[in-house]
Amino acid sequence: MAQIWCVIVVIMISSSLINAQPSPGYYPSSQVATNSFYQNFRTLWGAQHQNVQGDTLTLWLDRSSGSGFKSLKQYRSGYFSAAIKLQPGYTAGVITSFYLSNQEDFPGYHDEIDIEFLGTTPGKPYTLQTNIYNRGSGDGRLIGREMRFHLWFDPTQDFHNYAVFWSPDQILFFVDDVPIRRYPRKNDATFPNRPMWAYGSIWDASSWATEDGKYKADYNYSPFVGSYKNFKVSGCDLGGSGYGSCLPRVSPYGSGVLSSQQVSAMQWAQGNYMVYNYCQDSRRDHTLTPEC
Repeated sequence: MAQIWCVIVVIMISSSLINAQPSPGYYPSSQVATNSFYQNFRTLWGAQHQNVQGDTLTLWLDRSSGSGFKSLKQYRSGYFSAAIKLQPGYTAGVITSFYLSNQEDFPGYHDEIDIEFLGTTPGKPYTLQTNIYNRGSGDGRLIGREMRFHLWFDPTQDFHNYAVFWSPDQILFFVDDVPIRRYPRKNDATFPNRPMWAYGSIWDASSWATEDGKYKADYNYSPFVGSYKNFKVSGCDLGGSGYGSCLPRVSPYGSGVLSSQQVSAMQWAQGNYMVYNYCQDSRRDHTLTPEC
């Protein structure tokens, strides 16, 4: 009996160690000042479904509309972060997002860097999708570069920080300062390098968001709510000088190479929580994603 309990204890300890977030050793968010919503952003659409109280912005979606916001400036590179808290319960079909894009400038042929939470059904975890578009795909179709994760915490219980770092050399995605994905620049054909705006939104994507569209938005559960605070924006805006010199440090080595501890933390996140990688999808035509 004692041996059985020892095995159970070992299993429980092993499980808790897997779920324990490792220290990345360096915290990029500490290098950037926190701003209020209005210091960096403005309402873009759905103003009647948007509210700011204190330091928290709330967006909601119902049968009539969702809501979105947009940065005051356009950027050529930078660090973009927000603390986000998601709604529990039935949220299938609903996207809560924080992203960079120039779709308004180049409709149908735009660049985009996404942090998107794909709505879910009760008892199933949220999926965090990271995605990158570069000039559509060059052939009239949008070719996504999706990498998806289930998180090591419940994103409905508290605010957590989600960030994109976009430099001339790479794109990094962070969750609570843990790097979860690195997308290096290999050539101009696969890397977004045109100026982009920062956005956030909540909207109905029932056709694809939850289990490839199996579950749709059910407005009996609305309003669907997303909350944002602790906005951090630091980078090279379109009107400024320089291209990389205005970027914050995201590692002990500056804005370039990740430390070995950061790489280990990223390997932990991908090894334990990544649930989809476009480069590993045999259904995809990888001639369209040569970086794979």
